Amino acid sequence: MKSKKKVLLLYVGISVFWIVGTDIGLSSWEPELYTLFQKVKGIIFVAATGIFIYFLMRKSEKIQTLREEKEKVGTLINSMVDFVNFKDGEGRWIQANEFGLKLYQLEGVAYEGKKDSELAEYSKFYRDALLYCEKTDEETWQNGEMTRAEEVFTLPNGEEKIFDTIKTPLFRENGERKGLVVIGRDITERIKAEKKLAESELRYKALFEHNPELVYMIDLNGTIVDLNDQFEYVTGYKRNDAIGKPFISFIREEDHLRLHKKFSRVINERRAHQCNEVHVNHRTGKKVIVNCASVPIIIEDEIVGITGYANNITKMIETEEKLRTTEKLAVIGELAAGIAHEIRNPLTSLHGFVQLFQTESEKENPLHRIMLDELERINMIASELLVLSRPQEIAFSRTNVRSVLKDIVRLLNSEAHLHGSSIRLNTDEDLFVRGDANQLKQLFINIIKNATEAGATIIEVDSKPIDDYVCITVQDNGCGISSDRIEKLGEPFYSRKEKGTGLGLTISHKIVEAHLGKIHYDSKLDVGTTVFISIPLYEE
Repeated sequence: MKSKKKVLLLYVGISVFWIVGTDIGLSSWEPELYTLFQKVKGIIFVAATGIFIYFLMRKSEKIQTLREEKEKVGTLINSMVDFVNFKDGEGRWIQANEFGLKLYQLEGVAYEGKKDSELAEYSKFYRDALLYCEKTDEETWQNGEMTRAEEVFTLPNGEEKIFDTIKTPLFRENGERKGLVVIGRDITERIKAEKKLAESELRYKALFEHNPELVYMIDLNGTIVDLNDQFEYVTGYKRNDAIGKPFISFIREEDHLRLHKKFSRVINERRAHQCNEVHVNHRTGKKVIVNCASVPIIIEDEIVGITGYANNITKMIETEEKLRTTEKLAVIGELAAGIAHEIRNPLTSLHGFVQLFQTESEKENPLHRIMLDELERINMIASELLVLSRPQEIAFSRTNVRSVLKDIVRLLNSEAHLHGSSIRLNTDEDLFVRGDANQLKQLFINIIKNATEAGATIIEVDSKPIDDYVCITVQDNGCGISSDRIEKLGEPFYSRKEKGTGLGLTISHKIVEAHLGKIHYDSKLDVGTTVFISIPLYEE
């Protein structure tokens, strides 16, 4: 407004000077020249006035255009949810949006042309914040390039806001400071969301990576996407070697169909399902059984895969089997004690009468020999029952396994020759265990006799130290044992022999357990059987 008044007064002054001044200056001229100049003076005045009005209108249009542009910029920045501020090269505020004015409590303040330090006097609560802005502005100018920083902004109610502040300096061609653009975006909610996401990822990692159970993730094609470290403990395979392979390849074939059906139900019904007693293919071939609980992975209402937990229940099943065997042995023991006594008393009488008949008979009667053999067999069964019916006292001492095996081979070789077999002892090393020599002899006799009765022609016995154990192997080339029968070996009264009771291996297993050892069978039909027995080495 003031500039318009100055222009108008200047125009009036020049016009008066031109009209009055020229009249006074030309009064001494000749009349003809004076009249001519008066006409020309009018034309010059009209032309000059027209030019002046033209430039004045152009300037007015420019001012109007600038005003409209400023209004547009104001509308634009006021519609933004960010703090926007334009400053000149001296740090004076040129324009700020309503969000920024409200943020710094500067509504209604004539901020244009003022620096942050001057505006600090109008906002007591944000005085320090405005002074800090002036300091960081100067640092941006010094750097000569855009700066970006996350700044914590405390509101009057105590709530904290986090702003992502970007400051861009503008320079003239000669390097002078031209202006500064400041934009601050409220990222409080984003920071909170990122923090929650990070916490969620940590919880997920704790549940996935450090879970004591096997945790797996598979896609809809059944391919393994991820596993935790428990996979190696359960299957014996490396985790990284399994990722990318079909999940079903680590499961025994007998459970494939059942597991496929469970996974299909998880996907189709969009809910969790459990598949119990799934047999896992362990790298070493040992028996591993797990219970699987599978849950669909749903992202944006679409199933993208399956995650689940596999609980290793192998030891629990083995314990249950041992418990059943123990219960069975307990019942057998109770029955055996009574049966053995009831059998042995009449058995002694029958044995005596048959011997009497044999001595009184004038001719040798083959029936007497058969009766005596059968009575002896009944007596042997009663003796085995008595072994099961009461705990055996074991005299542990430092025992040389090689000496025990030599005695056994010497004892059984003659009987083996009758069956067309031969027993070879392949050990010359003295190995000592803490055991009962008589019990160990009974153990090895049972194992070797089973080999000869299985039609083996060659039986090899070997012993060697492995780690802290003495490992004895009895290998034969007999008829072999099927896999379903191997699992039942050692159960009382389980036998495929015509006259077998199944108690021999039961007693053998009890002897191995009493010596804190292990027994394992490896057999193939029509190839042969190898029995592995390991007993801890003797320690003082």
